Amino acid sequence: MASLDVVSVGSAVIDHLYALSNLPEPDGGAFVRDHATEVGGVAANVASGLAALGNETGIVTRVGEDAAEEIEDDLRARGIDCTRVRSGPEESSYTLVLRGPDGERMIVAGGDSVPKLRLDEADVEYAGEAGTVFTSAYAPDEVVSGLVDARERGPVSTLVFDLAGPLSELEGRGTTPATIDRLLPVIDLFVVGEVAAESYFGGGVEEAVTALARRGVSRAAVTRGRDGAVLLDEGAVTEVPAFEVDVTDTTGAGDAFTAGLIHTWVLGGQSPAAAGRFAAAAAALNCTADGARGRLPSESAVREFLETQ
Repeated sequence: MASLDVVSVGSAVIDHLYALSNLPEPDGGAFVRDHATEVGGVAANVASGLAALGNETGIVTRVGEDAAEEIEDDLRARGIDCTRVRSGPEESSYTLVLRGPDGERMIVAGGDSVPKLRLDEADVEYAGEAGTVFTSAYAPDEVVSGLVDARERGPVSTLVFDLAGPLSELEGRGTTPATIDRLLPVIDLFVVGEVAAESYFGGGVEEAVTALARRGVSRAAVTRGRDGAVLLDEGAVTEVPAFEVDVTDTTGAGDAFTAGLIHTWVLGGQSPAAAGRFAAAAAALNCTADGARGRLPSESAVREFLETQ
């Protein structure tokens, strides 16, 4: 097929969503008021967000045979190329998403398909033909390391990485600190939430931005949930406020934000301020419906929303 705008590499999983009476404390409990099952995963969510914004998007992932048909049917229905999706006999990776009444959530992951993902030469060639490659720390270390190699050698021209979880959560299944150290000098956009930033940089948002600038990262985003985000562009810092909306579910907000940044900042060449505002609007709109991809907006929907702000 023709070269894609973006190839997303990593996790496509089954999300088990539970709307709870409350988020339980340690040794506490909660009551399930509603539950649903959907397709999710950082790579699938970002790919879906980019496709909704009008980009030609593909995905490289591994799923279990027990969920292969459900996941691939969903991704294809969103216009995502699934040529490089493979399946195995292991249990497909999944998440348990526990959502409280205020829209905040807790996520627990399991399953073996994503940790078993490995890239072959055809995967690297497929990714390299795209304008941009996205991956996250939930991809196995061997996968991210291989993409860093490809970025260093040249087959991958633009690489975006999301340090999607704290280091303790990644141990034994995701990207290692040593590989993150390697990718910082060559990364084209580094995205990190404040919790993950603290685990890797050893400090808050300000410390993370300072460390990224010191290490020569050209473009970065440190997200802060309801407090918006901070963008770093060639040493210059831009504050991006979050939009006020009626929140139903914050699951997937960060992935929608990342998709918006890739669409406007990496692919579109817009300024950090314009790109950040667009990405924040995309994230806000996605929070107004259930699920990680509850309301992934089109570009026109984001523009219409921004006109009202």
